[in-house]
Amino acid sequence: MWAEIMQEFTDSPSQARVVQFLLANGFGVSPTGRISCNGVEIPATHLAKVIDADRRVVDATAQRILRSPALRELFLHIRATPDLSQVATSLGLTVITVIPNNAEERGIVGAVVGVLARHALGIRQIFVTDPYFSEQPRLVVILSDAPPVGVVEEIRSLPQVKQLIL
Repeated sequence: MWAEIMQEFTDSPSQARVVQFLLANGFGVSPTGRISCNGVEIPATHLAKVIDADRRVVDATAQRILRSPALRELFLHIRATPDLSQVATSLGLTVITVIPNNAEERGIVGAVVGVLARHALGIRQIFVTDPYFSEQPRLVVILSDAPPVGVVEEIRSLPQVKQLIL
């Protein structure tokens, strides 16, 4: 799907940047052509400032998205989910960040979750950054409790894992 989305915007690198930012942040487009996050409209000027673009580029991108049936469907329904990793310490949660050897390899999440399940650890949230949106893709797992001795080493020894950060 990512290749199809970017193909739609090959003629406009600035609009492609807007689309990439929208997807990376879970932002959508309202039926009226406004950028939105979970139904809350975001002024085009604010978004343009963040991504160093002109407001008109943001507006034109939103209108272009609405004219494309496939993109329209995607951006009308996309939703953002809170990332608890930034507040985990305040909530008494533990964050394990896994940097994979190859983010496009299948089974990374399954291997890590398998280790955690064998130790009956409660998972509060799993967040995976997409290799298309992130220069350093990662798997972030937020646990209810600190892992017991040996779990970190077991995850670190998985063949898919390049680095583990606690």
